[in-house]
Amino acid sequence: MCGIVGLFLKDKSLEPQLGTLLSGMLATMCDRGPDSAGFAIYGAPQAGKAKITVQSADPAKDFEGLAALVEKAVGAKVSISPKDTHAVLVLDADKAEAARQAIKAERPSIRIMGAGEAIEIYKEVGYPTEVAKRFGLAEMTGSHGIGHTRMATESAVTTLGAHPFSTGADECLVHNGSLSNHNNLRRELRHDGMSFETENDSEVAAAYLTWRMNQGLNLGEAMEKGLDDLDGFFTFVVGTKDGFGVVRDPVACKPAVLAETDQYVAFGSEYRALVNLPGIEDAKVWEPEPATVYFWER
Repeated sequence: MCGIVGLFLKDKSLEPQLGTLLSGMLATMCDRGPDSAGFAIYGAPQAGKAKITVQSADPAKDFEGLAALVEKAVGAKVSISPKDTHAVLVLDADKAEAARQAIKAERPSIRIMGAGEAIEIYKEVGYPTEVAKRFGLAEMTGSHGIGHTRMATESAVTTLGAHPFSTGADECLVHNGSLSNHNNLRRELRHDGMSFETENDSEVAAAYLTWRMNQGLNLGEAMEKGLDDLDGFFTFVVGTKDGFGVVRDPVACKPAVLAETDQYVAFGSEYRALVNLPGIEDAKVWEPEPATVYFWER
């Protein structure tokens, strides 16, 4: 079934409240997805720096000495901030790819959740409110974020199978629904250089959008192309460093609600996810149309 929430802040004065607001929204979706949960937060980027979010089933072992290991590999200073089973590495942006390769080679038990200038991704198996507490979502700040609660139907309940999925720098996707052509599309995307960590169809959707944006399209244009190339029933909420998008398939059988004020754009699988947002009583609230891309960008 799954539940999705998203919040894109237009008003910078709300940025200190992003985690609190998103945490409350996510909590309303627990009964739509009690198996696992995850979220992506877009914080203020540091000039010339990149962030890499990593995950380990044995963080005490895998994160010990990780910063020093990466520093040696890339020849530059690396900081690390552990949070439960995840950690965020910060380093020079031009060293990020070398750091990813060093982590994969030297600590293969570590999984890379996402990377970019602004994004941090956290996801784990467990009840959504507990997952949010483990990573301190309510204390996080930023410009926008998306979250997901999962009721697994097409693959096992695992950390890697939880959403969001990230397949490009500062890009992530959450999905409610099922794709019917994901196996063929996965083969085609692999042929064009995309890689995959799971068999989840949602990761294919994320990779497809990354592939399209690598061709020079913005997020909105990539989502428009997806309406032609992705077959199945789906609601996607997608984030980039500066953008936030929503699209539903032509049948639009999965529930979705958008709200917009002068301060924010918000998405929820159900309206109850939005009821505690500031000024919601004066918001424009509507159900996204089928096969229609909604896209906001700074």
